[in-house]
Amino acid sequence: MKQLVVISGKGGTGKTSILASLACLSAWESSVVTADCDVDAANLALLLPGDDVRTEPFWSGRRAKIDADSCMLCGLCAEQCRAAAIRVEDCAVIDPLACEGCGVCALVCPVEAVSFEDNQAGMWMERRTAFGPLIHAALGIAQDNSGKLVAQVRQEARAVAERDHIDLILVDGPPGIGCPVHASLTGCDLALVVTEPTPSGKHDLERVLALLDHFAVPAAVLLNKCDLSQEFTTRIEALARRAGAQVVGKLAFSREVPQALARGELPLAVEAVAAPLAEAWERISALLSTGESQANQVL
Repeated sequence: MKQLVVISGKGGTGKTSILASLACLSAWESSVVTADCDVDAANLALLLPGDDVRTEPFWSGRRAKIDADSCMLCGLCAEQCRAAAIRVEDCAVIDPLACEGCGVCALVCPVEAVSFEDNQAGMWMERRTAFGPLIHAALGIAQDNSGKLVAQVRQEARAVAERDHIDLILVDGPPGIGCPVHASLTGCDLALVVTEPTPSGKHDLERVLALLDHFAVPAAVLLNKCDLSQEFTTRIEALARRAGAQVVGKLAFSREVPQALARGELPLAVEAVAAPLAEAWERISALLSTGESQANQVL
């Protein structure tokens, strides 16, 4: 089983729409499982419509609960709560959005009026799409466990792939280099970094390539909107070459792409980018099949 993770150093590079296109190209050959690990702002399901056949809660952490009948209103819990999650007036009240479940309130309570409940931090779903199963999720409001939910999504995607005898998982990772990205990269065979020829694009690509090198994850680069700046396109190609990452494709800017996305269509519907995407997928497939990155190769 092979796992390709598509990531980007910054948001707005076209990562999700490109992954959806790769899922379509892959499905022409065989079934594929897709996983949306950008759980803070999941939107892959918008491009892969279908019916959710399974919805499960995601539990992470705990929240304190005070028994009003036992509470003697001493206020010790509120004094010691560093999250300022407890208010004591006519009764002791816990703000569930502020509570971090640390347990200090239970330690200082003289009458053991504090207990804890498991916290539902979000939901994850399995969807049937035209290209195969999609595992996606939604992190709850004010929840901070996105790395754990990413791990849950990837675990379920692998289980579905094994259940349905599918040999490829395509993961839509979150932007940046933080904990959710680390969780997205664990155990993957290749990371495709989508970037664009701008100062911020180059800067964030440097950070992502350094992260991939740290975790010894093979890297490939896809340059979107490559004709916006020839100078930065050249710089990014040189950066990828120094990092040993193959540039597998370059897509020209086209106003038809956002227009297609607004209609719920994939970029593959746009003639100007359909052929370069197909060629990029051939190179990505070759890297996945060989299991090693072809360093220093630039289009």
